[in-house]
Amino acid sequence: PVRGEVGGGGALHAAGPRQLVRSAAAGILCYVGAYVFITYDDYDHFFEDVYTLIPAVVIIAVGGLLFIIGLIGCCATIRESRCGLATFVIILILVFVTEVVVVVLGYIYRAKVEEEVNHSIQKVYNEYNGTNSDAPSRAIDYVQRQLHCCGITNYLDWRNTSWFNESRNNSVPLSCCKPNVSNCTGSLSRPGDLYPEGCEALVVKKLKEIMMYVIWAALTFAAIQMLGMLCACVVLCRRGRDPAYELLISGGTYA
Repeated sequence: PVRGEVGGGGALHAAGPRQLVRSAAAGILCYVGAYVFITYDDYDHFFEDVYTLIPAVVIIAVGGLLFIIGLIGCCATIRESRCGLATFVIILILVFVTEVVVVVLGYIYRAKVEEEVNHSIQKVYNEYNGTNSDAPSRAIDYVQRQLHCCGITNYLDWRNTSWFNESRNNSVPLSCCKPNVSNCTGSLSRPGDLYPEGCEALVVKKLKEIMMYVIWAALTFAAIQMLGMLCACVVLCRRGRDPAYELLISGGTYA
C-alpha cells in the first residue's frame, strides 16, 4: 500500500475541521472585542480610564492572529512540515500567553470599575442640560432608559443638580419614567411613575459584566489553545520517531 497517499489524505481531512474551528474561534473573539468597544461607547462618560479598552483591543488582535494561525496550522498539517508545525506551536504559545495577559488585565480593570464610576458619575449628572445635542445628557438618558434607573442612588438625587434648580418645575428627566406609565411628566410629586433604583450600582454592574465577557472568552480560548499545542506536539513527536513520515514529505512510498 502507498502510505504517502493515505497519510496525506488523513492530514487533509483532519486539517479542514481544525481550520474551521480556529476560524470560528477567531470570529467569536473579534465579536467579543467589538461588543466591548460598542458597549463602552454607551457608558464612556461614566468611566474615564480609556485603558479599560486594552483587553478588548488585545482580544481583537488575538482573534485576527488566531485566523492566521489556523491557516499556518492547516498548511503545516497537510504537508507534515516539521518546521511549519514548530512555528505553529511557538505562535500558539505566544497567543496563549497573550490570552493569560488579557485575563489578568480584565480582572485588574474590573476591580477598578466601581472606583471610576463613583468618581465620575456625579460630574456627569451635574453637566446634564436636557438637550439631545449634549453628549452627557444623551448618555444619562440612554443609561436611565436602558437600565431602568433614575438618579445616582435614587430619583431624589436630581434635586442636587444644576438642571433641576434651573428648570424649577420639581421634575426629573422623562427618561426616568416607567415605560408602562402613560402621561408621565417626571414630576417628583408622583414618585410611583419613576424608576426607584439609582443608576450608579447598575452602571457598575453592567461594566463588570462586560469585563467578565472578555475574561471568560480569553479563558475559554486559552484552554482551546492548550489543546491545539498538545495536538501539534503529538504530530511533531510522531514525525520525529516514524521514518515513514520522511517518505511522505519526499513523495516516496512505504510498503
